[in-house]
Amino acid sequence: MREFIVEADGGSRGNPGPAGYGSVVIDATTGETLAEAAEYIGIATNNVAEYRGLLAGLRTAHALDPAAHIHVRMDSKLVVEQMSGRWKIKHPDMKPLAAEAGGVFPADQVTYEWIPRAQNKHADRLANEAMDAGKRGEQWSAASSTAELDVRARRSGSADPAGPPGDAAAGAASVRAALADSGSGARPKGRGSAQLSSAGSGDALKGRGAVTSAAPPRGHDQPPLAAAVTTTDKTTADTRAARNVATPSAGWAPADMGAPATFVLLRHGETPLTPQKRFSGSGGTNPSLSPVGQDQATRAATALAARGTIQHIIASPLARTRETAAAVADRLGLPVTIEEGLRETDFGAWEGLTFGEVRERYPEDLTTWLADPTAQPTGGGESFADTATRIVATRDKLTAAYAGRTVLLVTHVTPIKTFVQLALGAPPESLFRMELSAASISAVAYYADGNASVRLFNDTSHLR
Repeated sequence: MREFIVEADGGSRGNPGPAGYGSVVIDATTGETLAEAAEYIGIATNNVAEYRGLLAGLRTAHALDPAAHIHVRMDSKLVVEQMSGRWKIKHPDMKPLAAEAGGVFPADQVTYEWIPRAQNKHADRLANEAMDAGKRGEQWSAASSTAELDVRARRSGSADPAGPPGDAAAGAASVRAALADSGSGARPKGRGSAQLSSAGSGDALKGRGAVTSAAPPRGHDQPPLAAAVTTTDKTTADTRAARNVATPSAGWAPADMGAPATFVLLRHGETPLTPQKRFSGSGGTNPSLSPVGQDQATRAATALAARGTIQHIIASPLARTRETAAAVADRLGLPVTIEEGLRETDFGAWEGLTFGEVRERYPEDLTTWLADPTAQPTGGGESFADTATRIVATRDKLTAAYAGRTVLLVTHVTPIKTFVQLALGAPPESLFRMELSAASISAVAYYADGNASVRLFNDTSHLR
């Protein structure tokens, strides 16, 4: 029995937004690329695009040999765990796609493995090429693919094209030069279905296309996100950059660096201290959710499940964020990862006090704190500049780890405001001009070139 490796990926620029998938079939014995498939699918979510990529890869392998054993490798933990039967498939948009994928081969002929994104570059590049083609009003063409050229370059020992993984434009000049040297006159074809290409050949093989529906996913009954505001975030993970955020560049930046890392920022639900507006940071009593907060967490979980875009959940280590994240995780069937960098600011001696009480007891310290982001609360708490430095480091780490993914970050007021402040290139005093209700949701998407897109909907009336 022959054995094929199917590597597949999908992405959405906006999630939901313009989406595409890529998949490649590899001979498990020789390592030879046998066929590629890619397609721009219109507006869809990351999850839909990933499932479409899996489906196309399985169909491509089936067309080559329906009796082959298939080993699927994907960097989508969600798809791998759901198709392996370890996680439930709850979202209505995922169920029919999973059912189709499961029906291409008998179950005993297919195995699944999760791999890091860095090991899925071929399929990732194909997906980005498909999205790039869609941006031009075209469909992906095998003749214009650079993915297999990159594979050959790596095998021959030559350097990777410049640019981060997943950027279909990276190394384009060297690819065009390679095509010119070979005498190829290949040009992208016009509109059409996804194509399968034989490795090392310019011939296109016809195969069954993946699901043709490009209908937007469920979740459009949720409150729409505001129009994106794009800025250039030039901060680095040091205190000086956190205190002096660079002025954003004017207009829309021209670079297109592939699918972003999208952080959906969920503030935890209410605790007993929340309605009293008391300082509640990481150095206080670590309160749990109140009954109202538990209800808010449940409603937030329902709203996020309806949108169907979350692929990973990461939470602050404090009790109120853990409990909020657990409610979402239970609804979405995802695990929760704890990230220390997402904890709330330590407010020192002000923990548990109202603003008025702090003003009465520590008037000079409060006045300094309001005017200077480097000032600490009374008793050796954490300054906003210190918090910003921590958030910058956390942001950079998570952006690198989850490029092309949509991640729910369950955290607190100050970290969320800081994410938004840094993305907008706003001054530190902007933190005092934002209001975040309990269980409110915002989102920041980070691209490989440093651009950031901020989307806000802070109306929590649907969570009450």
